[in-house]
Amino acid sequence: MQTVLSIAIDALAYGMVLFVISIGLSVTMGLMRVVNLAHGAFAMIGGYIASYAARDLGLAYGFAVLLAIFGTIVIAVPIERLLYRRIYGAPELTQVLMTIGITFCIIGIANYVFGPTLKTVPLPSELQGSVDLGFRAIATHRIFAIVCGLAVAAGLWYAIEKTALGVKLRASVDNAAMAAALGVRTEIVYAVSFAVAVGLAAFGGVVGAELLPVEPYYALRYMVTFLVVVSVGGAGSIPGALVACLLLGAIDTTGRYLMPEFGEFFFYLAVIAIICVFPRGLAGRAKG
Repeated sequence: MQTVLSIAIDALAYGMVLFVISIGLSVTMGLMRVVNLAHGAFAMIGGYIASYAARDLGLAYGFAVLLAIFGTIVIAVPIERLLYRRIYGAPELTQVLMTIGITFCIIGIANYVFGPTLKTVPLPSELQGSVDLGFRAIATHRIFAIVCGLAVAAGLWYAIEKTALGVKLRASVDNAAMAAALGVRTEIVYAVSFAVAVGLAAFGGVVGAELLPVEPYYALRYMVTFLVVVSVGGAGSIPGALVACLLLGAIDTTGRYLMPEFGEFFFYLAVIAIICVFPRGLAGRAKG
């Protein structure tokens, strides 16, 4: 029973970390129609900035997280303005080649600035230790990651479905020319959406540093993982991404607990099975 509970808690925490990081990619792929393979690189930048802020500058964990989010956005906005706007609406292969190139450039610069070593983000005393639930003790950081994932899911759903920005974003996706004719400044809508996606990536990179360590090739190591969970959930679908992250997180964690010698075999086997049954993802929409 203890093993089952351990698997369940670790799987839930891992799934939530995947969700926080990859939901920004779901937004760019599903709503902005950009295959952004550099998304993991922005999560890596957030992790590096938070590590530097907490370890070298001695800032509190909360300030390090905020600095990581805003610092990553400041870095990403000029990249969106100069590079990403050139590939909006471009063929997918063009987007893939461009964003892979951006990924390698970011990796090179990050390694030059921060060094080619694994970085950690020191946790505050409040997030260290564990919480005793009576039947089992759960690491406080795991609970924090789960709460962050739920908060991000609720906040992002509300922003897209219930706010003026969300309406403008969905209108720009459905018919950019018509939205522009009606006064929607699509470039600003895309820039804000991209900044939010990048900020979420950075936040996930910091919160998930205990589960997905920040190291020199973080962006490449997890590039496929982030892309896979978005594809399984259905690009642009928040509930789909959440279900996909929890499902795949549970399968991957269970496999690593019970048969670690198989590595990620069960994770990708599940991906193949789901895509065979749901070609557009669990909550994917047919193209209009």
